[in-house]
Amino acid sequence: MTDDQEDPGPLASARTSDEPASGAPEPGTTAPAAKARKKKSFGRELLTIVVAAAVLTLLVKAFVIQVYRIPSASMENTLQIGDRVLVNKVVYHFRGIARGDVVVFSGQDSWGPDAPPPSGNPVVRVFDDVLSGLGLHSDQTYYIKRVIGLPGDHVACCTDGKVTVNGVPLDEGQYLYPDNPPSRFTFKTVVPPGHLWVMGDHRSDSDDSRYHPDDPGGGAVPENQVVGRAFLIIWPPSQLRDLPIPTTFQQAALHAGAAGAGALGGGQAALAVAPVAGAAGILAAPVLLLRRRRRR
Repeated sequence: MTDDQEDPGPLASARTSDEPASGAPEPGTTAPAAKARKKKSFGRELLTIVVAAAVLTLLVKAFVIQVYRIPSASMENTLQIGDRVLVNKVVYHFRGIARGDVVVFSGQDSWGPDAPPPSGNPVVRVFDDVLSGLGLHSDQTYYIKRVIGLPGDHVACCTDGKVTVNGVPLDEGQYLYPDNPPSRFTFKTVVPPGHLWVMGDHRSDSDDSRYHPDDPGGGAVPENQVVGRAFLIIWPPSQLRDLPIPTTFQQAALHAGAAGAGALGGGQAALAVAPVAGAAGILAAPVLLLRRRRRR
């Protein structure tokens, strides 16, 4: 390099501060567009997560767990009017129904009223079937009671003031409404195959198997109409607790003569489906969205 040549220096090839970078957004043009694309992407993500959460909630409600509201006093003091209970719909696919279980069942083919015949319009029929399968619509009446007798059991009252199952007296003080007798009248029955003998805990205010001797099953309800087992009170908070099987149903003598039940293939406690079942999935959407955006 000669002395009269100008040294370009390290900054000679650098662009000036006034020159836009190659590929950089033009001021006032591409930046808003990028911002709009980002906002649109966020909205699409949020919609996807909300829809997925709603679908997941419907599937859980239809096949796994559903919330029911208690509208009557027939199960007091175990369940109060207005309580919300979780009902496990799959438990009886893994074990048989047990004495002492609190179950939700349909009055179809037993206590009634039976659901009306399906619509003659095939479109309406398919639509009703879909809504019914998702737990969003039902023409049936549902009840909640405690299982006292299984298929083949001899259930009677009263021996020394107690209900007996296969000759074994039940000590019902753990769940029976205070000062209620086991029954105001005597009865004796053999539970038909595929049926359950059920009674309310508030015996003086419960329209249960005792009061339906002329119905199909002689008051017992079909096993295949059982929706599931109520296992947890979730509302109100003061009532939050589980619903275990009382100890009296764990007597060795009772199980020694058990007929056994197969897996599932006063007021009446007809239950209304609670609308809060979908809340869990919707509330989960913001958490899922936040985790996804942090990961990105």
